[in-house]
Amino acid sequence: MIRRVDLRGKCENLDKGGLQSLIPRAPLSIESVMPRVVEIIAKVRDGDEASVLDLGASFDGVAPQQIRVPADVIERSLRELDPKVKEALLISIERVKKVHLAQTRRQESVTVSEGATVTEKWVPVDRVALYVPGGRAVYPSSVMMNVIPAQIAKVPSIAILSPAQRENDGWPHPTILATAALLGVDEIYALGGAVAIAAAAYGVRGGDGKWAMKPAEMVTGPGNIYVAAAKRALRGVIGIDSEAGPTEIAIIADESADARIVAADLISQAEHDTIAAAVLITDSEQLATDVARELVPRVESTRHRDRIKEALSGSQSAIVLVNSIHDAVKVANLYAAEHLEIQTKDDERWAAEIRNAGAVFLGRYTPVSLGDYSAGSNHVLPTGGCACHSSGLSVQSFLRGLHFVRYDKAALAEVASTVVTLAEAENLPAHGEAISVRFDD
Repeated sequence: MIRRVDLRGKCENLDKGGLQSLIPRAPLSIESVMPRVVEIIAKVRDGDEASVLDLGASFDGVAPQQIRVPADVIERSLRELDPKVKEALLISIERVKKVHLAQTRRQESVTVSEGATVTEKWVPVDRVALYVPGGRAVYPSSVMMNVIPAQIAKVPSIAILSPAQRENDGWPHPTILATAALLGVDEIYALGGAVAIAAAAYGVRGGDGKWAMKPAEMVTGPGNIYVAAAKRALRGVIGIDSEAGPTEIAIIADESADARIVAADLISQAEHDTIAAAVLITDSEQLATDVARELVPRVESTRHRDRIKEALSGSQSAIVLVNSIHDAVKVANLYAAEHLEIQTKDDERWAAEIRNAGAVFLGRYTPVSLGDYSAGSNHVLPTGGCACHSSGLSVQSFLRGLHFVRYDKAALAEVASTVVTLAEAENLPAHGEAISVRFDD
């Protein structure tokens, strides 16, 4: 069901390119859908609410009466929410808020010299569109992970976009609507895929020419290949968080790990998508054998067994054998997984050597699925190896650092010749003149 990659004795000279050839990410050709996505973007940009509804219906198989979800539909979804689900959501919301409140930024003022200050203020974007997928599964957790950091950043205008559902009269899934209501967000639109991202960038006009949905400055949230392609195409028109790809899990484990737990964790992420990646990196041949054996009955007993089998048997998934946990850490850093678990006799020691991962889960009792819902960490994380240069969604994602600079006459005089010299060195004399004119009688 899952292949083996033997890197014993081969890690010393292993580099990122070499690892990618051995454990490639699943093929995801954004270029292959880009012509269609560009066409969709143009139709949204040049169309109105009626044409956007028709376009959405061609993908979702249903069109609501309008793109914005009415207040009574949202209120009904909250009233009818399963009490157990509501309680679980409230607990998770509180935990996510605790973690993200610690990410707030303070205004800092630096005195460069007497009479010269530079103050950095953190200002939220004016309006964000938060995308919540609605394909194979329902993701109220993505509502929490997008909305909470935006609210803590004090974004003044927040809209949620989620695909229309045939089973819900063309509105997004009721659990998504109810979660938004729990968080106090009532601006929700039945828009999905590339249509939603284009609408976030350009807005949607009603038949009367007024805004049915105002454009946003930024769009965040995971989605399918069409969402990723639309983000790429519109980057610059609108700010984006990342081009999210298929989910992935890597697990560093030694002989102390429980094969049942490791297998269950690999399966948990393979459940998302047929091109999800599940990678075990271990120095224990016995654990590798036991996990491979354990996967078979566990997969057969799961609800989404066909999807999971395809993910685990794909080239993007593997059990990787190495000589030592030191080598396992090197492989993990080269791989830069979205989710990285460490299940070893000394988790903290090896965690200290991790540089590249979206989020790291330490110990037997910290599975990735905890982070998906209730750990308090954010689950919107960099995929496809982007964890080597990017972070997950946070309060910082919605903030911009602005420098406010103030010099008095004496402070400017102190540095005037320096600026003039550098301006001349760059052959930009007018820059220097903008300094010297302030001291002309």
